[in-house]
Amino acid sequence: MKKPLRRAGKTRPIVLLGLIGVLVAAGVAVWLAVRPGPAPTPPDQPLPSDSPDPEPGGPPAFEDVTAGSGVAFTYRNGEEADRYTILESLGGGVALLDYDEDGKLDIFLTGGGSFDGSSPPQIRGAPGRLYRNLGGWRFADVTAAAGLDGPLFYTHGAAAADYDRDGFPDLLVTGWGRVALYHNEPDGRGGRRFVEVGRAAGLTDPRWSSSAAWGDLDGDGFPDLYVCYYVDWSFANDPACPGVGRAVPRDVCPPQRFGPLRHRLYRNNRDGTFRDATADAPLRPDGKGLGVLLADLDGDGRPDVYVANDAGDNFLYVNRGGMKFEERGLAAGVAVDEHGHYNGSMGVDAADYDGSGRPAVWVTNFQGEYHALYRSLAPGRFSYHSQAAGIGRLGQQFVGFGTGFIDYDNDGWEDLVIANGHVLRHPVGAPVAQRPVLLRNEEHEGRRQFREPVGRGGAYFRSARLGRGLAVGDLDDDGWPDVVVSHQNEPIVLLRNVSGVGAGRGNHWLGIRLAGRGHRDLVGTVLTLEVGGRKLTRFVKGGGSYLSSNDSRVWFGLGPSDRPGRLTVRWTGGGEQHFDQLAADRYWRLTEGEGEARPGP
Repeated sequence: MKKPLRRAGKTRPIVLLGLIGVLVAAGVAVWLAVRPGPAPTPPDQPLPSDSPDPEPGGPPAFEDVTAGSGVAFTYRNGEEADRYTILESLGGGVALLDYDEDGKLDIFLTGGGSFDGSSPPQIRGAPGRLYRNLGGWRFADVTAAAGLDGPLFYTHGAAAADYDRDGFPDLLVTGWGRVALYHNEPDGRGGRRFVEVGRAAGLTDPRWSSSAAWGDLDGDGFPDLYVCYYVDWSFANDPACPGVGRAVPRDVCPPQRFGPLRHRLYRNNRDGTFRDATADAPLRPDGKGLGVLLADLDGDGRPDVYVANDAGDNFLYVNRGGMKFEERGLAAGVAVDEHGHYNGSMGVDAADYDGSGRPAVWVTNFQGEYHALYRSLAPGRFSYHSQAAGIGRLGQQFVGFGTGFIDYDNDGWEDLVIANGHVLRHPVGAPVAQRPVLLRNEEHEGRRQFREPVGRGGAYFRSARLGRGLAVGDLDDDGWPDVVVSHQNEPIVLLRNVSGVGAGRGNHWLGIRLAGRGHRDLVGTVLTLEVGGRKLTRFVKGGGSYLSSNDSRVWFGLGPSDRPGRLTVRWTGGGEQHFDQLAADRYWRLTEGEGEARPGP
C-alpha cells in the first residue's frame, strides 16, 4: 500500500530520462534517487486522468449507473482532522452477497470512521450500508432493518460466506480494534437480519485487521477464516513523518515505521465458534497484510492461501491437509518481483488468463513498481511475467488497490480491472487522485498480453479517483459482470457492463452457481468448459481483490459460440462431475452429487 522513501540495503539510483530543470530541486531529486527498484521508461505512458478519448474505439464497455440506483454512500476516513494517521490510508471495501436468497445480488459497504478532538483522540466509527437489490438497477437501503446499523467501529473490509451451513450467507467486517461477525438469521417477519456474534464465536482479537477470506481449509465442509492484520499503529505510537521535500513538513507515515501484526487463522469448530489455529498452521509473524486470496493454486484439490503484504514478501501458504501449511512464496516464485525485491502489495486475484488450465496470480502494487503478474509454469511454480504480458505499459505512477480478473466482453479470455489512488497527501511523480484502469486480454504475436482498450472503458475510466475496494458481480443477472468501487471520501460507483448491448456485440456466455452437498463450502473447486475447440478453466475463490467480497458465481465467456460443450466440475476435496448440453446465455445451478443441472440465478 505504501512504500518508504528508502529501503535499507535495497536502494539504487535510477536514470532520470526526459526530466530537467525543476526536478533538480532538492526534495524531488532525493526522493527519486533513493526510490527502490528499477524504473525504466515504460513503452507507453498512461493517459492523464482528464484526457479525452484520443481515438474512440466504439461504444463503452461500462456505464456509471449510480445516479438513480438508490445507492448513495461515501466511505469516510477522517482525514479532515489533519492527523495524517496511517489508519486513514486503507479505505473501505465492498461485499456482494444475496443476503436474503431471493436470487438477486445485494451490496454491503463499509463506512470507515473519524477522530474527535479529545486528547488523546478517540477513533469513531462511521456506519456502513446494506442495499437490497430490487431489480432493474434499483436498490433500497435496508441497513437498519437488517440489523447492521450498530454498534459502530472504524471499518475497512467485508467478507461473506455461509459459515454455519444454513443456506444463507453471513458477513465478517474488519477494521480498527476488532472484527465483527454478523450471523444471518430470520427476522420473524419472513425476512432476514444480521446479529453480531463475534465475541461469542471466539473472534476477540482487538488489533488492526484489514482483508479477510473464507474457505474450507481442513476439508470438513465448514469454511475456515483467514484474517490479515496490518501494523502496530496507535495514537500511543503515532510518529510525525516528514513529507517529500522541504515544502511538505508532514505526510502519512510509511509502514516501515511500524512493526507487523501477525495474521490469524481460525478453524471452524462446526458449532458456531472458531479456534485460533495460527500457531498450529503455522503462520509467519512478519507480514503486513492487506490482501488475501484462497484458491487451489497448485492443483492438488485443496485451497491454498496467498497473502499480499505491504513492504514485505508476499506469502503463499500451501495446504498440506489437516490445517497444516507450508509457506513457499519465495520457492514458488510469487513472493517478490523479477529483481528479487519485495513490493508494496494491496490487491490480489488469480485466474487462467493464458489458457494453460492453471491459475496465474495477480497483485497490485505501489508507485515506482509494476503490478505483478505471476504466470503458472507448472502446478505450484510461477514466474514473474509482468513485462512480457504488457503490464509495463501502465508505467509506475499508479498506486493500485481493488482489482479483479473479469471477462468483461465475454470472449473467453480473462481481462483485468484496477482501482487506483494514492495514500500520500503530497506525493511526488504521481497524482493523488488516479484514474482506474481496464485491461483487455489480447493475443499479440502468439502470446497473451494486456492492453488498455483505448476509448472503450467508459467515462469512469477517464476520471481521477481515490479508489480502494472493488468487487465484481452480475448485479442484473444478464451474464455480463458488473463492478462496484469504493473510494476515499467520495461516493461509491456502480458500473453496469454494457458490452453486450447493441447489434454486432453478441458474444455468448454461461453462468454457473454451484451448491455443495449440505451447503458445504466449495472454495478450491475447479471448473473446466469445452467450447469452440478450447478449454476454459475457472476457479472458485475466497477473498480476493482488496477489502472486498465478489459474486460467488462463475462465468464463462463463450465468444461467438452458442453451443458450449462438456463442463467438468472438480469438487474441492475430491470427486468430479460432468454436465453436457447446458444452454448458453443463462445461469445454471449445479448441486454436488446431483446429475441434472437446474436453470436459475
